[in-house]
Amino acid sequence: MPDDEPRPDQSDRADQRPTGRSPWRLSAAGVTIALLVGLLAFALVVQVRSNTGDTQLENARQDDLVRILSDLNNRELRLRSDITDLERTLGQLGAGAQGREAALAEARRRADELGILAGTIPAEGEGLVIRIQPGDRPIRSATVLEAVEELRGAGAEAIQIGGGSDPAVRVVASTYFEDGPDGRLVVDGRGLRSPYSITVIGPAATMKTALTIPGGVSDAVGRDGGTVIVDEPGTVQVTALHPPEGLEFARPAD
Repeated sequence: MPDDEPRPDQSDRADQRPTGRSPWRLSAAGVTIALLVGLLAFALVVQVRSNTGDTQLENARQDDLVRILSDLNNRELRLRSDITDLERTLGQLGAGAQGREAALAEARRRADELGILAGTIPAEGEGLVIRIQPGDRPIRSATVLEAVEELRGAGAEAIQIGGGSDPAVRVVASTYFEDGPDGRLVVDGRGLRSPYSITVIGPAATMKTALTIPGGVSDAVGRDGGTVIVDEPGTVQVTALHPPEGLEFARPAD
């Protein structure tokens, strides 16, 4: 290069570098949604892999295999639906001015979901009404607890238990069951007289299958001389409320 030819000034190059911040900025809510999407995807993969090559399935009956496959398919559909919803929410949160409205709507939706899980607000939706009629012997609290656990494992989202003309009791994470006097069932310290009625919101077909599998709740009640009647009315309402518990030590962190 000839000596008299001007060389580009380094300062000019520096001036040509883009300044300003990138237009792609993720809020804390956006990062949280992204992490949830990743966790749901990971859970889906683990769930599928954990049920592959299980030696216990080799000796299972055909009906049990069909039920297990149906449950796995339903769980996969729910997880994929959750992933789609979270991805849609993530897109809305990053849409500028509309992001604030989307974040507020998402917060309200989450508050409603948490209220249903905590039993502090009523709920309605697809579900079942299960009637447990005792025979010569009372229905044990362990059998009712088994029914609740089977329903939760099948995707139940809200449950209440009633007995006779007694007010129903909302079932939450802290609910306990015990055998009371005169054959009554005690739920969270409240005695219920038979017959018992369990109203549950969730995937009706999956929950119904879970209750009627061999060796399950229906067989346990039958061994006590009782019967289980499962109704599928379409839409059910869970109206019993669990009183909120006051916090003595915990407070929101800054």
